[in-house]
Parts: sequence; C-alpha cells; structure tokens
Amino acid sequence: MTSKEIQSLLGAEYDQLVSVKPKVPKSSLHIPSSDVVDRIYGPSNRSIPVIRNLQQLYGAGRLANTGYLSILPVDQGIEHSAGASFAPNPIYFDGENIVKLAIEGGCNAVASTYGVLASVARKYAHKIPFIVKFNHNELMTCPNKFDQIPFGTIRSAYEMGAVAVGATIYFGSAESGRQIVEVARMFEEAHQLGMATILWCYIRNPEFKKDKDYHVSADLTGQANHLGVTIQADIIKQKLPENNGGYMAVGKSYGKTDKRVYSELTSDHPVDLCRYQVLNCYSGRMGLINSGGASGENDMKEAVKTAVINKIAGGSGLISGRKAFQKPMNEGVKLLNAIQDVYLAKEIAVA
Repeated sequence: MTSKEIQSLLGAEYDQLVSVKPKVPKSSLHIPSSDVVDRIYGPSNRSIPVIRNLQQLYGAGRLANTGYLSILPVDQGIEHSAGASFAPNPIYFDGENIVKLAIEGGCNAVASTYGVLASVARKYAHKIPFIVKFNHNELMTCPNKFDQIPFGTIRSAYEMGAVAVGATIYFGSAESGRQIVEVARMFEEAHQLGMATILWCYIRNPEFKKDKDYHVSADLTGQANHLGVTIQADIIKQKLPENNGGYMAVGKSYGKTDKRVYSELTSDHPVDLCRYQVLNCYSGRMGLINSGGASGENDMKEAVKTAVINKIAGGSGLISGRKAFQKPMNEGVKLLNAIQDVYLAKEIAVA
C-alpha cells in the first residue's frame, strides 16, 4: 500500500493525524530507528544473549532493521475461547497455520501459546522468531475473574527456541499484586536465559467503567506502561487510548495524578493520547506496540489508522491478531502488509 493509498483510505482523518503538533515534542523521546538495539538496549543491563535475541526480533520480516515491529499474536483461543476465536476461520484451530500466516504476512515474529508454538517448534523456530505467551486468563471459571496464571515454564520457552516471552498483567485488579511479583520473577529468569520480554499492560477493574470506559484512558494505561517497564519489560503492548481522565473519573480517593498531565502533556488528539503512553515507557526507551483490537466491518481502515497514530506518536509498531486471522489467509496477509506499509512510508513520520 503506497502513501497515497493510505491517505485515500483514511480520507480527512489522514490530514488530521499527520498535521498534529504534539504537546510533548519528539525531541523529548527516543525515536525508533535502525540502530534501536545498539542505541537503546545496548547500554542497559541486558545480557549479550538478550541483545542478540532483540536484534533477531527487530531484524526479521518486512520491517527488518527499521526499528519497528509487526507481530502476529494468536493466544485468543484461551481467553476468548477457541470457538469464538477460530469459528470465523477454522483453519487456525491448527497452530501451524498461525505460524504460516505470520511468515506469509512478513511479520517480525509470531506470539502464541506454549501449546501452539511447541507443536511446530522444530519446523519453524529457526524460520521466524517465536514469542511464547506464558500466562493467560482462562475464563472457564464461573463467575469470571480478572486473573492471569502461568501455563508453562520459562525454561520450556527457552528450550523450544523462543527469542522472547510475553505475559499479561491486569493492573488494577484484585489479583494484580500477585501477578506483578509472578511476572517480574519470570521476566528475570527469561533475561537470565537470554530471552527478551514483552508485557501486555492491560487494566481490569469494574470501577474503571463510569460515563466512559476508562480501561482505555491515556492516564491509566500510561501508568500501567510505567509499571511494566519498571519490572524490565523490553517492549510494552498496550491498547490504543480512546479517552483520558481516568484518575479523576474513578474518584478523588483513587491514585494520584497532576493537572498538568491533561493541560501540558496531553490533549484530546489521538496522537497526543498515544504519545503519553510512549512517554511512560521511559520516553520511548522501551518500545510501545499498540494492539490491533477486535475484528469488525472496517478492519483495514482501523488497522492502518492505528498504525499511523502509533508511528506519529513515536511508538514502535503494531501487534495485530484477530483482524488478520479471522479472515481467509490471503486477506490476513494483505492486512498485515498494509500495517507494515505505514511503517515503511517515509511520508508518515514521528511528529
């Protein structure tokens, strides 16, 4: 997809996005570039094997050595149920097709469960970087609860050749304290074994739903990101923010914020909201990848728009699953390529 085709697809929204003048200038950020591993991770405490695996991750697929990531995540069979996830396209009940989609789609990596990746590891672990997602909310418990539990061990991820492990923490949930400790320990073990770490920094608490759903507010998701990089996540996965002011909406007794977050660091522009997420990832030192969201009627437009917002804000890429795998494989490949084309387009740059 060319820059003109991206502009045509987004219409008037394109001009609104590319013409933004963000509250936080890009000079305050660490911007993705071809030398991101040397420049950002090299000076850190990451070991040589971790640096090598990060380079493998950033050096694969159509976005190889650009500083940007396009990752296919398919772990929804556990949390969203296999039926709900794969009924639209039953070929993905077979995990090999998940890996094939990531390869054909030119992704930097495929992220999936222990079971999926282990079932085809000897055939594919050397062909595309593996990211093993090691914890999940199984959602078979009734009533449902907001919890994440490990489904395997870090060593087993290492032994199947994974370059990285991924985990989710439900910040704000009653179980979040245990999850933070659990994931921090498992991330430390992953780093000791030479694997990179990616954290799904999600928020779950019924109190965050008021007049709007503040699970996707810039201030609350930004703080979740900040907690995530504190436990040494190398890359943060976060939903694209849709609003702001979650701290104030929840109530005066909840948390702490500052009025300058809303007047000097953000506005209601989607790029400003996403940039606040980047700012909370140590000013972009740790890459922010936004999720693609659920599949719907305008998947191509929504995926491309999310990528444009992420890139202009200073993010490091997109991790999009359902929009791709709930379609015939050729259409999924086309969508993944369109996302990547945003990051390859020189006309779309960090504002």
